[in-house]
Amino acid sequence: MRTYKRGDPIAVMGMSGVGKTRIASILRSQDRWFHYSIDYRIGTRYMDEAIVDNFKREATKVPLLRELLLTDSIYISSNITFDNLDPLSTYLGKPGDPSKGGIPFDEYIRRQREHQDAEIRALMDTPLFVEKARSIYGYDRFICDTGGSICEVVDPEDENDPVLRTLSQTCLLVYIAGDDSHAGALKTRFDKNPKPMFYNETFLRDVWADYLSETGCAEENVDPDHFIRWGFARLIEWRRPRYQAMADGWGITIPANKIEKVRTPEDFLDLVDSARSES
Repeated sequence: MRTYKRGDPIAVMGMSGVGKTRIASILRSQDRWFHYSIDYRIGTRYMDEAIVDNFKREATKVPLLRELLLTDSIYISSNITFDNLDPLSTYLGKPGDPSKGGIPFDEYIRRQREHQDAEIRALMDTPLFVEKARSIYGYDRFICDTGGSICEVVDPEDENDPVLRTLSQTCLLVYIAGDDSHAGALKTRFDKNPKPMFYNETFLRDVWADYLSETGCAEENVDPDHFIRWGFARLIEWRRPRYQAMADGWGITIPANKIEKVRTPEDFLDLVDSARSES
C-alpha cells in the first residue's frame, strides 16, 4: 500500500447503494475532484460495441427499423451516464424464460465473462486516469468509484493480485461497510426494481443450480426476475466478507452510517483520517 497523505487519490468500494457514487459526487461538485467511474468506463469503453450491437439486434426485428438501419438512415447509440447505467445492465440481461425477457443461461454466462474482462481492464486503467486528470484536465484530486462488483474480480488473499496491487499503489482503498440494516434496505430496493448484475461465475453457477433444484423449473421456464430476487440475498452475504478481506489487507473501513452523514468533502476526509489512525 502506498503512503497516503490527505487529498491523495482515493478508491471507494462497497455494495451498490452504500454511498460510493454520492461521495464521489460531493467531492466532484464541491471540491473539484476528478470522478473516475468504473461502471461508466466499462459501458463507454470496453462494452459499448456489444451494448450497441445488442440494441441493433433488437431493432432489426422491427421491419421499419431494420430497413432504416440497413440504409444508414438512423443511428443507434448508448447514452450511459454516471447516474444511468441502464444500457449496461440491460445488456447483461437475466437468465430464464424468453417470453418474460430472459436469455439462455449459456448466453448469460458469456455476457458475464465479457463484463469480468471489461471490469478488470477498467480497474487497471485507474493509474492512467490519475495521470490524465492531472496532465489534461488539471485535476489534482482524484476519486475512483469502483462499482459494486470489484470483489468478484479480485482475490484479497493473494498479495500479488494484479488489480489490488495496482489500485493500492495508486489510491487509498476505502471500504464503505453496510450493516444488517443496510443489507435489508438493499434487499427491499432490489425487490422493487430487480436489475441485472455481474456475479462471480462460481457463485452464479451454484445459485442457478440451487434455484433449479428447489423450484423444479426447467431453465427455459425460469422467471428471470424471480431468480435474481431469490439470488440477491445470497449475493449480499457472499460479498460482505470478501469486501472486508479487501479492506483488512489492502485499505481501510468506514461504516456506511457515518458516510450517510457526510455533507462536505471535509466531512469525508475527516472520516478517512480517523479510519486511518484506527487501522
